[in-house]
Amino acid sequence: MEYRRLGASGLKVPALSFGAGTFGGQGPLFGAWGTTDAREARRLVDICLDAGITMFDTADVYSGGASEEVLGEAIKGRRDQVIVSTKTSLPMGDGPGDAGSSRSRLITACEDALRRLGTDHIDLFQLHAFDADTPIEEVLATLDDLVRAGKVRYLGISNFSGWQAMKSLSISERYGHPRYVAHQVYYSLIGRDYEWELMPLGLDQGLGALVWSPLGWGRLTGKVRRGQPLPANSRLHRTADYGPPVEDEHLYRVVDALDEIAQETGKTIPQIALNWLLQRPTVSSVIIGARDEHQLRQNLGAVGWTLTPDQTAKLDAASDRTAPYPYFPYQRQEGFARLNPSVVAPPSAARPTG
Repeated sequence: MEYRRLGASGLKVPALSFGAGTFGGQGPLFGAWGTTDAREARRLVDICLDAGITMFDTADVYSGGASEEVLGEAIKGRRDQVIVSTKTSLPMGDGPGDAGSSRSRLITACEDALRRLGTDHIDLFQLHAFDADTPIEEVLATLDDLVRAGKVRYLGISNFSGWQAMKSLSISERYGHPRYVAHQVYYSLIGRDYEWELMPLGLDQGLGALVWSPLGWGRLTGKVRRGQPLPANSRLHRTADYGPPVEDEHLYRVVDALDEIAQETGKTIPQIALNWLLQRPTVSSVIIGARDEHQLRQNLGAVGWTLTPDQTAKLDAASDRTAPYPYFPYQRQEGFARLNPSVVAPPSAARPTG
């Protein structure tokens, strides 16, 4: 397993990390992802550690805290071998203090996560969403306190816009608070919006990308194809409306390109889609999920090899979309390209900042 710096920090993380959203699955969304119990989770953690996957990502909102509890059981007795990443800010209840990033909420959420995980510290503590109702100064001062208390070691964000991330980083610098070093983002061959605003920000500010849903919300498994009905056992029947949308024709065009490369390489469609992400700038780690041992071992086949430049170019072309404003209509003009090389054409061969 390759290990990369997490953004501009000194923390080394594996190129693939494991997402524990399938652990303890409850409710219409997380129950559809998986219902892995502590015994099954421990087996998956065993396989991950044997393969060099040492980082495990979860969130308090995943099954109402059950994911953190199952992960805590699965890593019991080997806490020093793993990097634990969790998130907070999304609603955990209907009360006025059950969501957001206020001082009260962050302290309570951190204490609850430590208890559920059975640990005395969280390696990476991330805000799951931006809270517009709480002053950024309050958020960052509270996170600073948690770091100084030894309860949290590194800080990150998830699903922030460019201005939200940049304003937070600027305030951190102004007051000497710890900076965010990670941004957990949606990024896939059928969802490349990350490249236009957030990737250049990550390059400039040292934010390492932790990629969630790298298979496009389960659409790049090889089971969704042109002219064929959605498989009866696909979780998309129940979860499609929860995730990022994609036009059918765009999806099929990408899958067609993946099929061609699968025939050339002998790799599976998910392995190719994951490998493409591992070559992208700023990507520190791609978060993979698995409901069982077979699925996990299949995903592990995404590392240890590299797409050729021609194969990468084929995937780039198939997944390309017109840039959003203000990048369009300047994206293909020579002067703009010279001033903004990472925005116009993120180089697949570039060394990730992570």
